[in-house]
Amino acid sequence: MPFLTAGDPDIPTTLKLIQEFAGRGVDLIELGFPYSDPIADGPVIQASYTRALNSGLKINEIFDGVSSLPTDELPPLVAMVSYAIVFRTGNQKFVEQAKAAGFSGFIVPDLPADEAGDFAALVNSNGLDLVQLISPTTPEERAKHILNTASGFVYVISVAGTTGVRDELPPELSGQLQWLRDNTKLPLAVGFGISKPEHIDVLRGQADGIIVGSAIVRQVEQIGAENEASIESVGHYAQEMIAATRK
Repeated sequence: MPFLTAGDPDIPTTLKLIQEFAGRGVDLIELGFPYSDPIADGPVIQASYTRALNSGLKINEIFDGVSSLPTDELPPLVAMVSYAIVFRTGNQKFVEQAKAAGFSGFIVPDLPADEAGDFAALVNSNGLDLVQLISPTTPEERAKHILNTASGFVYVISVAGTTGVRDELPPELSGQLQWLRDNTKLPLAVGFGISKPEHIDVLRGQADGIIVGSAIVRQVEQIGAENEASIESVGHYAQEMIAATRK
């Protein structure tokens, strides 16, 4: 599952990238809504948010852009969005707009599980999913509480820290995945630091999916900068990662 930042480098290019990834066979696309104070995002994704905000991107532009796509030809789209954006828009209005545009669910990293019950119920009542994140430092009892409001899949954070490319995944991740497997029937998707096929080999048989974030956003940045990469080359990278999951 690749991660894109809406509006980076611009909405038309972002929409072309979504279609490129769909054509390459990704299972799900996570689309980030730019926010000035992101939670847990590393410098690559933070910089992409800053570029999008400096360009004057508006929330309705994201919804309008996504709604223009042939969603029946796309994998599920999940919005990575700060609750501050949702709250300011209005929970009901934001969920309805997202559903109408073609989104299948949300990841809201700054909405604590203790306060997520009403929003989760609203999301689920609209036939959408609220994906919850669980980190390596989450106590087991709290993790169980988080799982109670989760749907779609569980976003398993591989390391304590921010997003970004890493050379290796921590060995304790295996134990975390096994515990989660014993406590939920939801699919487990691992993110933070996933950037090469070797990472996927480590997770084979333990996770149900992988989330590629900063490695994708870094390549997308080059499309809008010096054109060192093309949409096709980013798609080729995604296809290499997909191929590794299909072994």
